[in-house]
Amino acid sequence: MESRIPDNVYQRPVAGLRLNPGSLADQIDPDRPTLLVFLRHFGCPFCKEAVTDLRAIVEKDPSYPPVLFFSQSCADEAIEFFDRHWPAARVVCDPDKEFYSAFDLRQGTFGQVWGLRVWTCSFRALAKGHVMSKPIGDPWLMPGVFLVRGQEVLWRHVYEHQGDNPDWSKIPGYVSTTSPQSEVAEHSAH
Repeated sequence: MESRIPDNVYQRPVAGLRLNPGSLADQIDPDRPTLLVFLRHFGCPFCKEAVTDLRAIVEKDPSYPPVLFFSQSCADEAIEFFDRHWPAARVVCDPDKEFYSAFDLRQGTFGQVWGLRVWTCSFRALAKGHVMSKPIGDPWLMPGVFLVRGQEVLWRHVYEHQGDNPDWSKIPGYVSTTSPQSEVAEHSAH
């Protein structure tokens, strides 16, 4: 992904839950950073963990960047999932994965989906009460996180494996250390 959301993606119409009518551009404040979170399938414990962790942070810190989720599901499936995990969440439903592709998110390798580090992270998610359930979406598609201001990509998290969620609490710090003119800051955990 470039350091800028291409016009054809930024102006693409969206559908989902609790969205402003219109395009992706209508969901993102051009003057304030927004966190775009591309989720794995709804049965994934790391997907559930990401949503509930972000909900807890946002409810505790109202200055946290607004979160816009992307799901591989249709609206009915998203309603069922988010009613359980974050009823107020804004969600772009992308069952054709057009936004996932536009943000260069791809299927993971065997190691990224089933490797030893994934199993280690599974214990972390399990300790929070998140277990694997029936996949709703492509279980091989990797997640992604992008901090944007308007069309500018300020920061992104490149997942090394499916359980490699970023440290959500550090994201506000990336807002103050980046500017629209800076190169994309990229984070990849070890």
